[in-house]
Amino acid sequence: MSATIHPTAIVEPGAELADGVSIGPYCLVGEKARIGAGTRLMSHVVIDGRCEIGEGNLVYPFAVLGGPPQHTAYLGEDTRLVIGDNNVIREHATMNTGTVAGGGVTRVGSDGFYMIESHVGHDCVVGDNVILTKQATLGGHCQIGDFVIVGGLAAVHQFTRVGRHAMIGGLAAVVKDVIPYGSVWGNHAHLEGLNLVGLKRRNFSRETINTMRAAYRLLFADEGTFQERIDDTVETYSDCAEVMEIIDFIRADGSRPLCLPQREV
Repeated sequence: MSATIHPTAIVEPGAELADGVSIGPYCLVGEKARIGAGTRLMSHVVIDGRCEIGEGNLVYPFAVLGGPPQHTAYLGEDTRLVIGDNNVIREHATMNTGTVAGGGVTRVGSDGFYMIESHVGHDCVVGDNVILTKQATLGGHCQIGDFVIVGGLAAVHQFTRVGRHAMIGGLAAVVKDVIPYGSVWGNHAHLEGLNLVGLKRRNFSRETINTMRAAYRLLFADEGTFQERIDDTVETYSDCAEVMEIIDFIRADGSRPLCLPQREV
């Protein structure tokens, strides 16, 4: 089945449309676009620049995908936005291409939900099953793990890492890295604990959750130095993959500050 293009849409020569693509009224698809099978642009969607969109995505009106990076050093280089499969991208959402300094590619995974006016900045790497709620914003170079939820009007500062299964509360200003499975809130965001609601919804066992909670209390206790608590956590909980994922995340980039609890845990 070939692509379906509404008579009012503009698809520039050079654009590649796979079978089953649907281009709705008043959409604009640029010459460097590549759109995978079954992806549907509802209406008034702009696909700009070198934008590669996978299969089965649903893009709502006035979304702009593949626009140039909002970076003063950008000089028109031919950078890319790569989007996976089966995402829902709602009205006025924006995702920008990368910059040469950042590697040239912004990457968005599959099975995500990007709500109205959410934004993915240049050079971000966003995992699978991510939810950006209304007006959530990712600054440039952010790394967002699988199953992360970013609450409404929250902003994640450029270069920030957010680990898998973390929850960012609404209106949070996130300027420090967030551990996997963490839950952060506030301006500026601080660590409130583990994302227990998300863990239960994703069928983590009660035993695993209890182990993670005990490890969390040890890792962020008041006694000793942080390095000593890391060592103690590894010694005690090395057989728990989820705890070791948190430890590996912390160890991976010592140059970045972490979101920490605001009070005793």
